[in-house]
Amino acid sequence: MLESATATGPNAQVLAAACRLCGAPLERTFVDLGVSPLANSYLAADDLAREEVFYPLKVFVCESCLLVQLPVAAAPEAIFDDYAYFSSYSDSWVEHARRYVDAVSDRFGFDRGSRVVEIASNDGYLLQFFVEREVPCLGVEPSANVAAAAIERGIPTEIAFFGAETADRLRQEGGPADLLIGNNVLAHVPDLHDFVEGIRRLLAPNGIATLEFPHVLRLIEERQFDTIYHEHFSYFSLFAVERVFDEHGMSLFDVEEVPTHGGSLRIYAAPTGTRELSARLLELREREHARELDRLDGFLGFDETVQSVKRGLLQFLLEAKRDGKSVVGYGAAAKGNTLLNYCGVRSDFLDYVVDRNPHKQGRYLPGSRIPIKGPDAVRETRPDLLLVLPWNIVDEIMEQMSDVRAWGCRFVIPVPEVRILA
Repeated sequence: MLESATATGPNAQVLAAACRLCGAPLERTFVDLGVSPLANSYLAADDLAREEVFYPLKVFVCESCLLVQLPVAAAPEAIFDDYAYFSSYSDSWVEHARRYVDAVSDRFGFDRGSRVVEIASNDGYLLQFFVEREVPCLGVEPSANVAAAAIERGIPTEIAFFGAETADRLRQEGGPADLLIGNNVLAHVPDLHDFVEGIRRLLAPNGIATLEFPHVLRLIEERQFDTIYHEHFSYFSLFAVERVFDEHGMSLFDVEEVPTHGGSLRIYAAPTGTRELSARLLELREREHARELDRLDGFLGFDETVQSVKRGLLQFLLEAKRDGKSVVGYGAAAKGNTLLNYCGVRSDFLDYVVDRNPHKQGRYLPGSRIPIKGPDAVRETRPDLLLVLPWNIVDEIMEQMSDVRAWGCRFVIPVPEVRILA
């Protein structure tokens, strides 16, 4: 049974929402992806006889400050209470974290006399490398089940949502942070101002904060609509993120473009006036200006391009089935759930999905209700095509599953258009 959230009732989305950055009314649609369940609300077998709640997945762009955003459909507690995403199951993401720790430690000299705090530290995938260096660190993670995995690995972890109040308590208990890290968390924050104010309060006078998040420029240019789901409340340009930090007495002084999640920004922030601006930051400002991300025109027309991706995927799957080919999905990823639900793909097109994460195996994808199995199921059933849903780590997946080529199975990615890989 399926239930759609409406403008009334306990699970309602507030339709007349205000911008979380500047407070202006949200009236301009960026893209409308219909309705979808929460992307990480994986189903147990017993759940299949129960109703699922589908929420509107309609994204707006604020005509005043140009922040791309989703109105809050569900409380963060509902999304992160029993979280199924464990960062350590992606080898490439762990390696990305290791390289970051090496680079930031060498550049800024963090050592045993420093204090490092990571917001949304997940299962300790990153802080483990500071622990190896004997740098005092603390993780702040709202999902108790994920935090437990970090604690079991010997990584000090506070189970809490981060904001100004939590920051005050952590500073009082352990002192200010010389380095404050937030990877793929800023987009998850419903109250941006409380979160960024918390960063300011916890940061030492000469401290720095680094945050990573998907770059809305890459989302637009490469039609990455499947990175949109309910736990991602905001989609940032450099232009928008600079504004929110400026309002809290901090400034960005450097930025890196990194390949993770289809193309992300790593920003470096510090109390205003304490650091010189880098050439990379100035260059990206100019590039966003040229792409009109400081004007409304830069965000128009995305809805039409997304529809073309949907049509292309459905045509490919229809032709594959007509030709008698079997298709299996790889990766029970949140982005895959957005893709499958928006495109209306169910088990008539996709036999099952496999995932390395044992916390997902034996469950079912939300909405599509496609069963999730372990990777060995691919070797047992020998499908013709492997549809890679977390396309951002396709190289890692192709290496892990390289043996499927032995029977002629080919890898397929759906975004920005359907491509069959060798």
